[in-house]
Amino acid sequence: MTHILLQAEDSGMMQLIMTAPVASFIFAITIATSLWAFYNDTLYSNLILHPASVSKGYRIYTVITSGLIHNDWMHLFFNMLSYYFFAFQLEPVLGHWQFGLLYTLSLILSDLPTVYKHRNDDWYHSLGASGAVSAVIFSYIMYNPMGSMYIIPFPFPIYSIVFGALYLVYCNYASKRAQDNVNHDAHMFGALSGLLLTIILHPHTAHDFLMQVSEKVQSWIH
Repeated sequence: MTHILLQAEDSGMMQLIMTAPVASFIFAITIATSLWAFYNDTLYSNLILHPASVSKGYRIYTVITSGLIHNDWMHLFFNMLSYYFFAFQLEPVLGHWQFGLLYTLSLILSDLPTVYKHRNDDWYHSLGASGAVSAVIFSYIMYNPMGSMYIIPFPFPIYSIVFGALYLVYCNYASKRAQDNVNHDAHMFGALSGLLLTIILHPHTAHDFLMQVSEKVQSWIH
């Protein structure tokens, strides 16, 4: 029985890798690099984003590498959990190279506002894949705006489009308050990057998005 279960798990994993190879690679490399950086301070300091340095033309590569490391286990867990639920569904629809391009560009685009905002703050550093993960989630919302999503810890589902709207409002509000150590700007601009890049890569998604929302609204009316 154990042998059969192991075979089923291996088969499921291989199917996941075959249908979403780029998402699988990003998932694996992000977890591996984050775990390595937890125990290697030199690697951690070399990969983390320092906006003051980037704005002066140094360590520009960190707009990407900072997305491969995380602050702690909880930070890594929640980012990769969110990534797992959406990335492996998105890649087969969006396309393999398109998914890789969206993820990489979103890492960069989500960090650029932070680089500008904190260009004179030598003390400020940022890390984590949250910007790119937000892009993945919002790209998924473009394809399935009326799908169901859950917000921890609430036990009831909400429509994807409602989640997206609430997410953007919260990120904007939290960014202005700036009372925690979370880079809410990266979350918000990553989400917006996901929307924009999805429309650029697959222009028909904008029309399909509006049609899905319109049909649902009409079903409520009638």
